[in-house]
Amino acid sequence: MPQHTTTDPVIRLRGATAALGGRPVLRGVDLAVHRGEVVALLGANGSGKSTAVRSAIGQVPLTSGTVELFGTELRRFRQWARIGYVPQRTTAAGGVPATVREVVASGRLSRTKLRLPRKADREAVSRAIELVGLTDRARDSVSALSGGQHQRVLIARALAAEPELLIMDEPMAGVDLASQEVLAHTLREQVAVGASVLLVLHELGPLEPLIDRAIVLRDGCVTHDGPPPEALGQHALPGHDHVHPHAASEPVRTGLLS
Repeated sequence: MPQHTTTDPVIRLRGATAALGGRPVLRGVDLAVHRGEVVALLGANGSGKSTAVRSAIGQVPLTSGTVELFGTELRRFRQWARIGYVPQRTTAAGGVPATVREVVASGRLSRTKLRLPRKADREAVSRAIELVGLTDRARDSVSALSGGQHQRVLIARALAAEPELLIMDEPMAGVDLASQEVLAHTLREQVAVGASVLLVLHELGPLEPLIDRAIVLRDGCVTHDGPPPEALGQHALPGHDHVHPHAASEPVRTGLLS
């Protein structure tokens, strides 16, 4: 087993290719996020942003190339509590009759496994709910929340496991300005305690001051990897990534959302 140092990326794709419904989506993507970095993944509709992050956690299989998480090949990686994943709200929403606290507590399962929750688990869930400003709604049904509040719940669910790496797919999409500010504050708090972050975005918005590096995808290829100001402009076209029509019904292949 090779020894990895603290300078190894927390996530790395090498030569990643993938297809959805027979259509090539990723065409040899090289991508890395290092410890403590906040990286924005930008691009126009259908550029492959969401597919790239879903490939990184095993939800979309690669046709070629490799993925490593914390220096371990994806197929051998088991430490899912180290990763918090926030999917696109359009593919994660549902009519499940659960309270805010119940949904957020489900994010702790990667740590608790089958054992009963302990005091530390309950406290972690409460902290996550407080971080996204929903303490007063903890007992409310998720179905009673606004779109922005629902997005906060998904982020709190990811934070409940106290992850070292946060992967967030369009966290600001369809979210009101007040919730955007809450989410930006939440991310600042996570970065301050050493978390690494990979964000799929169509615009930087309130998150711009947090971004260390921007990667731009176009037609499944990396066209820029560097400082955010250089990435903005004609390459960073607004719009959401293409969502495969069967994405919501595809089985989850990792321990992240089970």
